[in-house]
Amino acid sequence: MVVHESAEFVSYWRGVRKRTRRLVPLIPENHLEWAPAAGRWTLGDLVRHLGAIERWMYGETVQGLPSRYPGHGQDLAAGVAGVADYLDRMHEESCAIFGRLAPEQLAGKCVTPAGTAITTSKWLRAMVEHEAHHRGQLQLLLGLLGVQTPQIFGLTEEEVRARSSR
Repeated sequence: MVVHESAEFVSYWRGVRKRTRRLVPLIPENHLEWAPAAGRWTLGDLVRHLGAIERWMYGETVQGLPSRYPGHGQDLAAGVAGVADYLDRMHEESCAIFGRLAPEQLAGKCVTPAGTAITTSKWLRAMVEHEAHHRGQLQLLLGLLGVQTPQIFGLTEEEVRARSSR
């Protein structure tokens, strides 16, 4: 996806986040802070991270500001409802920022926390890849807990195979 207009990107980004957001209410309250092994991130950590990184890293750097990423700790939000609200609030703030970016800003450069100058539209595409990575982790962890998750685009692998010509 080549991003030329901020409104086009925000519309696309809202759809990407919507697919991730469907998973949050499926998290069992008693497993929000469960991790599959010592030192691994919990379901709550992943959701808080997605909200925090979107707003405080990507949202800041696309404006030419330094990252203010606060981490993913429970101090940001607690409980499934609180974590969901935090994710939604960070998303709305971020979309407002992304929506104000002019075409010349999207085509211009921003600086990542690593100090790398990157075209802003490419940096936003990296945010989408980052989201997909963590959405997969959420789906895997929920699966380990026996929670049925929705198919991302409607069909299971088995259904696609059955509908495919051989």
